[in-house]
Amino acid sequence: MSFDVPDDRGYMESHEWASEDGGTARVGISDFAQDELGDIVFVEFPDEGEEIAHDEQLGVVESIKAVSDLYSPVTGTVTATNDELLDAPELLNDDPYGEGWLVEVDLADESGLDELLSADEYRDQIE
Repeated sequence: MSFDVPDDRGYMESHEWASEDGGTARVGISDFAQDELGDIVFVEFPDEGEEIAHDEQLGVVESIKAVSDLYSPVTGTVTATNDELLDAPELLNDDPYGEGWLVEVDLADESGLDELLSADEYRDQIE
């Protein structure tokens, strides 16, 4: 099976992604992760204004198969949350790199981005 892995972002081994634009990062889960989870029924993530740190727990996603912790690929302050997921968590399944994003973060520094896997490295991991 082939999974969508956009080249314009970095990936964690735990299947979260981050795309950076001008000091702000958008964070979500990969196509592979949503496929492994199955139908997602609930998501929990930090509120706007909360501080998050690279490789620390970011939230929780619950599917019909399992409950899984989410980990942050970046360090900074949450500036936006995708509240649409609260009423429509299936957006994580339908569009994990678009409408299914989780949070946007004002980066404290960009060091966490350097530790992320490239798209090619992530593809090698999931194949």
